[in-house]
This record gives sequence, structure tokens and C-alpha cells, in this order.
Amino acid sequence: MHAVTTPTQNTHTFNEEQWLPVLFLLADTQTWLQQLQEGHLRQLPVKNRKKLLRKSWYLGVKALAHILERHYHKVARHPLAGKFTIPIPAIVAAIKDAYQQPAQQLGQSGHWQRVQDMGSTIGYNSRGQPVSTITIITDAAGEIITAFPGAAADR
Repeated sequence: MHAVTTPTQNTHTFNEEQWLPVLFLLADTQTWLQQLQEGHLRQLPVKNRKKLLRKSWYLGVKALAHILERHYHKVARHPLAGKFTIPIPAIVAAIKDAYQQPAQQLGQSGHWQRVQDMGSTIGYNSRGQPVSTITIITDAAGEIITAFPGAAADR
């Protein structure tokens, strides 16, 4: 037996005439914000800047802001989190490089992690120990959620 989806009876009426222009406005705004985001990321002084915006890996402004707010040594908001001590362009380059590592599934969360040793100290872990590894957490589609210095086991 197949279930059939039927429209629900709302207490308020659906006004398509008002709803449709708002949808178009939101779509246009999202496109505009995406263009602003791409332009902002293109300002980073890293090699192969065009690769930052490839669809095979995706580091959005929201994820980068989260990473820097939580894990950049110049931002004191999360004192117990591991911190990157390298410049922002080097953090982005390390994320891009580490993304090429094979992904390992993180339990049943639906998230994946990639870990790479960068060969030199990039920051310190949540216990304050210097580390040369970076961990990237992505969703199942490959969109970057966060990145931090050290390995998940260091936390």
C-alpha cells in the first residue's frame, strides 16, 4: 500500500501570489551572497586560488568562520579548543591539502574525517601540546564542517 501525500489544512491560507516573489527574492539573495563569498575567498593569498571553489571539496564562509572563531589562536572565544598558530592562508592551504586524504567514517554520525600530518607544527591541541596534524570533519556530501589542529583522539 502506498501512502499519498495530501495538503494539510492550515489555520492560515497559503498566498501563492505573495509567497512566490519571496522565494525568488531569497534565491537571488542566496546567489548574491554566494558571489560575495567566492569573491572574499579569492582574496586569500594561496596557490591555486581557483581550486578553493571547486565542487570536489567545499569550504564555505560559514565553516571557515567557525574554524577561525574556534581554532585560530588570535580569537580567544574558545580557550579550551585546539588552536592553529599558522597564518590564515596557511590554514586554508592545509585544509585544502588534507582534504585529499582518504576519509574515514565517524561512527554513526554520518560525518567523515580526514587527518594529515603537515610535517611541521601548525598549532596546539586542546591539551596545549604542539601538533603537526590537521583533522577535517565533513558531512557525507563532502562539505567541510570544521577543521582543527591535532587528531580527534587528542581532544
